[in-house]
Amino acid sequence: MIIVPVKEGENIDRALKKFKRKFEKTGVIRELRSRQAFIKPSVRRREEIKKAVYVQGMQQEEE
Repeated sequence: MIIVPVKEGENIDRALKKFKRKFEKTGVIRELRSRQAFIKPSVRRREEIKKAVYVQGMQQEEE
């Protein structure tokens, strides 16, 4: 459960922003979206390798 302490006289918009930030960090929405469709482990692994190759190429390009 997410608890956002609201100080006396604090703007409700600021408290809502804090709540949204905490909620985003939990990763609930990301997990729900990933569970909408099943991705085979082999495909998931292939995508991870592809991403790792891309990131490594970007790092080498900087040097």
